[in-house]
Amino acid sequence: MKICVILPSHNEEQTLEELIHQIRRFNLPVVVIDDGSTDNSLGVARKTDAAVLSNGRNLGKGATLIKGFEYAMRNGFDAVITMDADGQHLPSDIPAFLQAAAEPRYGIVIGNRMAAVRNMPMVRVITNTFMSWMISKICKQRIPDSQCGFRLIKKEVLQKTKLSTRKFETESEILFETAKLGFVIHSVPVKTIYRSENSHINPISDTIRFFKFVRRYKKSR
Repeated sequence: MKICVILPSHNEEQTLEELIHQIRRFNLPVVVIDDGSTDNSLGVARKTDAAVLSNGRNLGKGATLIKGFEYAMRNGFDAVITMDADGQHLPSDIPAFLQAAAEPRYGIVIGNRMAAVRNMPMVRVITNTFMSWMISKICKQRIPDSQCGFRLIKKEVLQKTKLSTRKFETESEILFETAKLGFVIHSVPVKTIYRSENSHINPISDTIRFFKFVRRYKKSR
C-alpha cells in the first residue's frame, strides 16, 4: 500500500523539521501544506525532502487537508496519514495505523487519546468526550476520540467523499461521510504530547460553526 503523511502547518517552525525527520524513518513520503504561516514554517519545510505546498494565505485546516488529499490522489497514493505539525502526535505510533490499514473494511483508522488523559487539559477531556458521543450517534459507530487529527484515510473514502466545509469541522464531516458510505471507522490507541502552545482553534467561533454544520448535516440526511 502506497501511503504518504500529510502535515497541515500553520506557524510550526519550531517542530516541523524534527517531525519530518522522525516520520521519514518509516520510509513514508511527507507532504507539508503551509496554511499562510507568518513565521518561517515554509522555509523550514523547503529545506527538507518533503513535498511542500502552500495556500498563500490562511484558509483553515479543512481547506489545507483537502489540498493534501487532492495531491495524494493525483499522485497515486492508496491512503494518507494526517498528523498535526505541532509535535502533539508521535511518529512512533504510525505502525499501529499501518497494521490496521490491512483490514479492507476500515475506511478510516483514527487515533484514540482518551484511554490516557492524565496530561490532557480538562477542557479538552470534556469537549472531546461530548463531541465524540454526539458524532458517534450520527455515524452510528463508536468513535471514542472523534477530535483526534491523527488518522489514516484510504483512497476509497477520499475518492467518494464530497466535502462542503473548509475549517476545523472538516475532520468531523469526513467521519460523517465515511460512515454514510458504509465504511468502518476503526480506532487505535495513541499517545499525545501536550505543551504550552496555543491552540489554533477558536473556542467560540469554531464551536458555533461546528454546531451550525451539524444541524445542517442532520437536516440534509
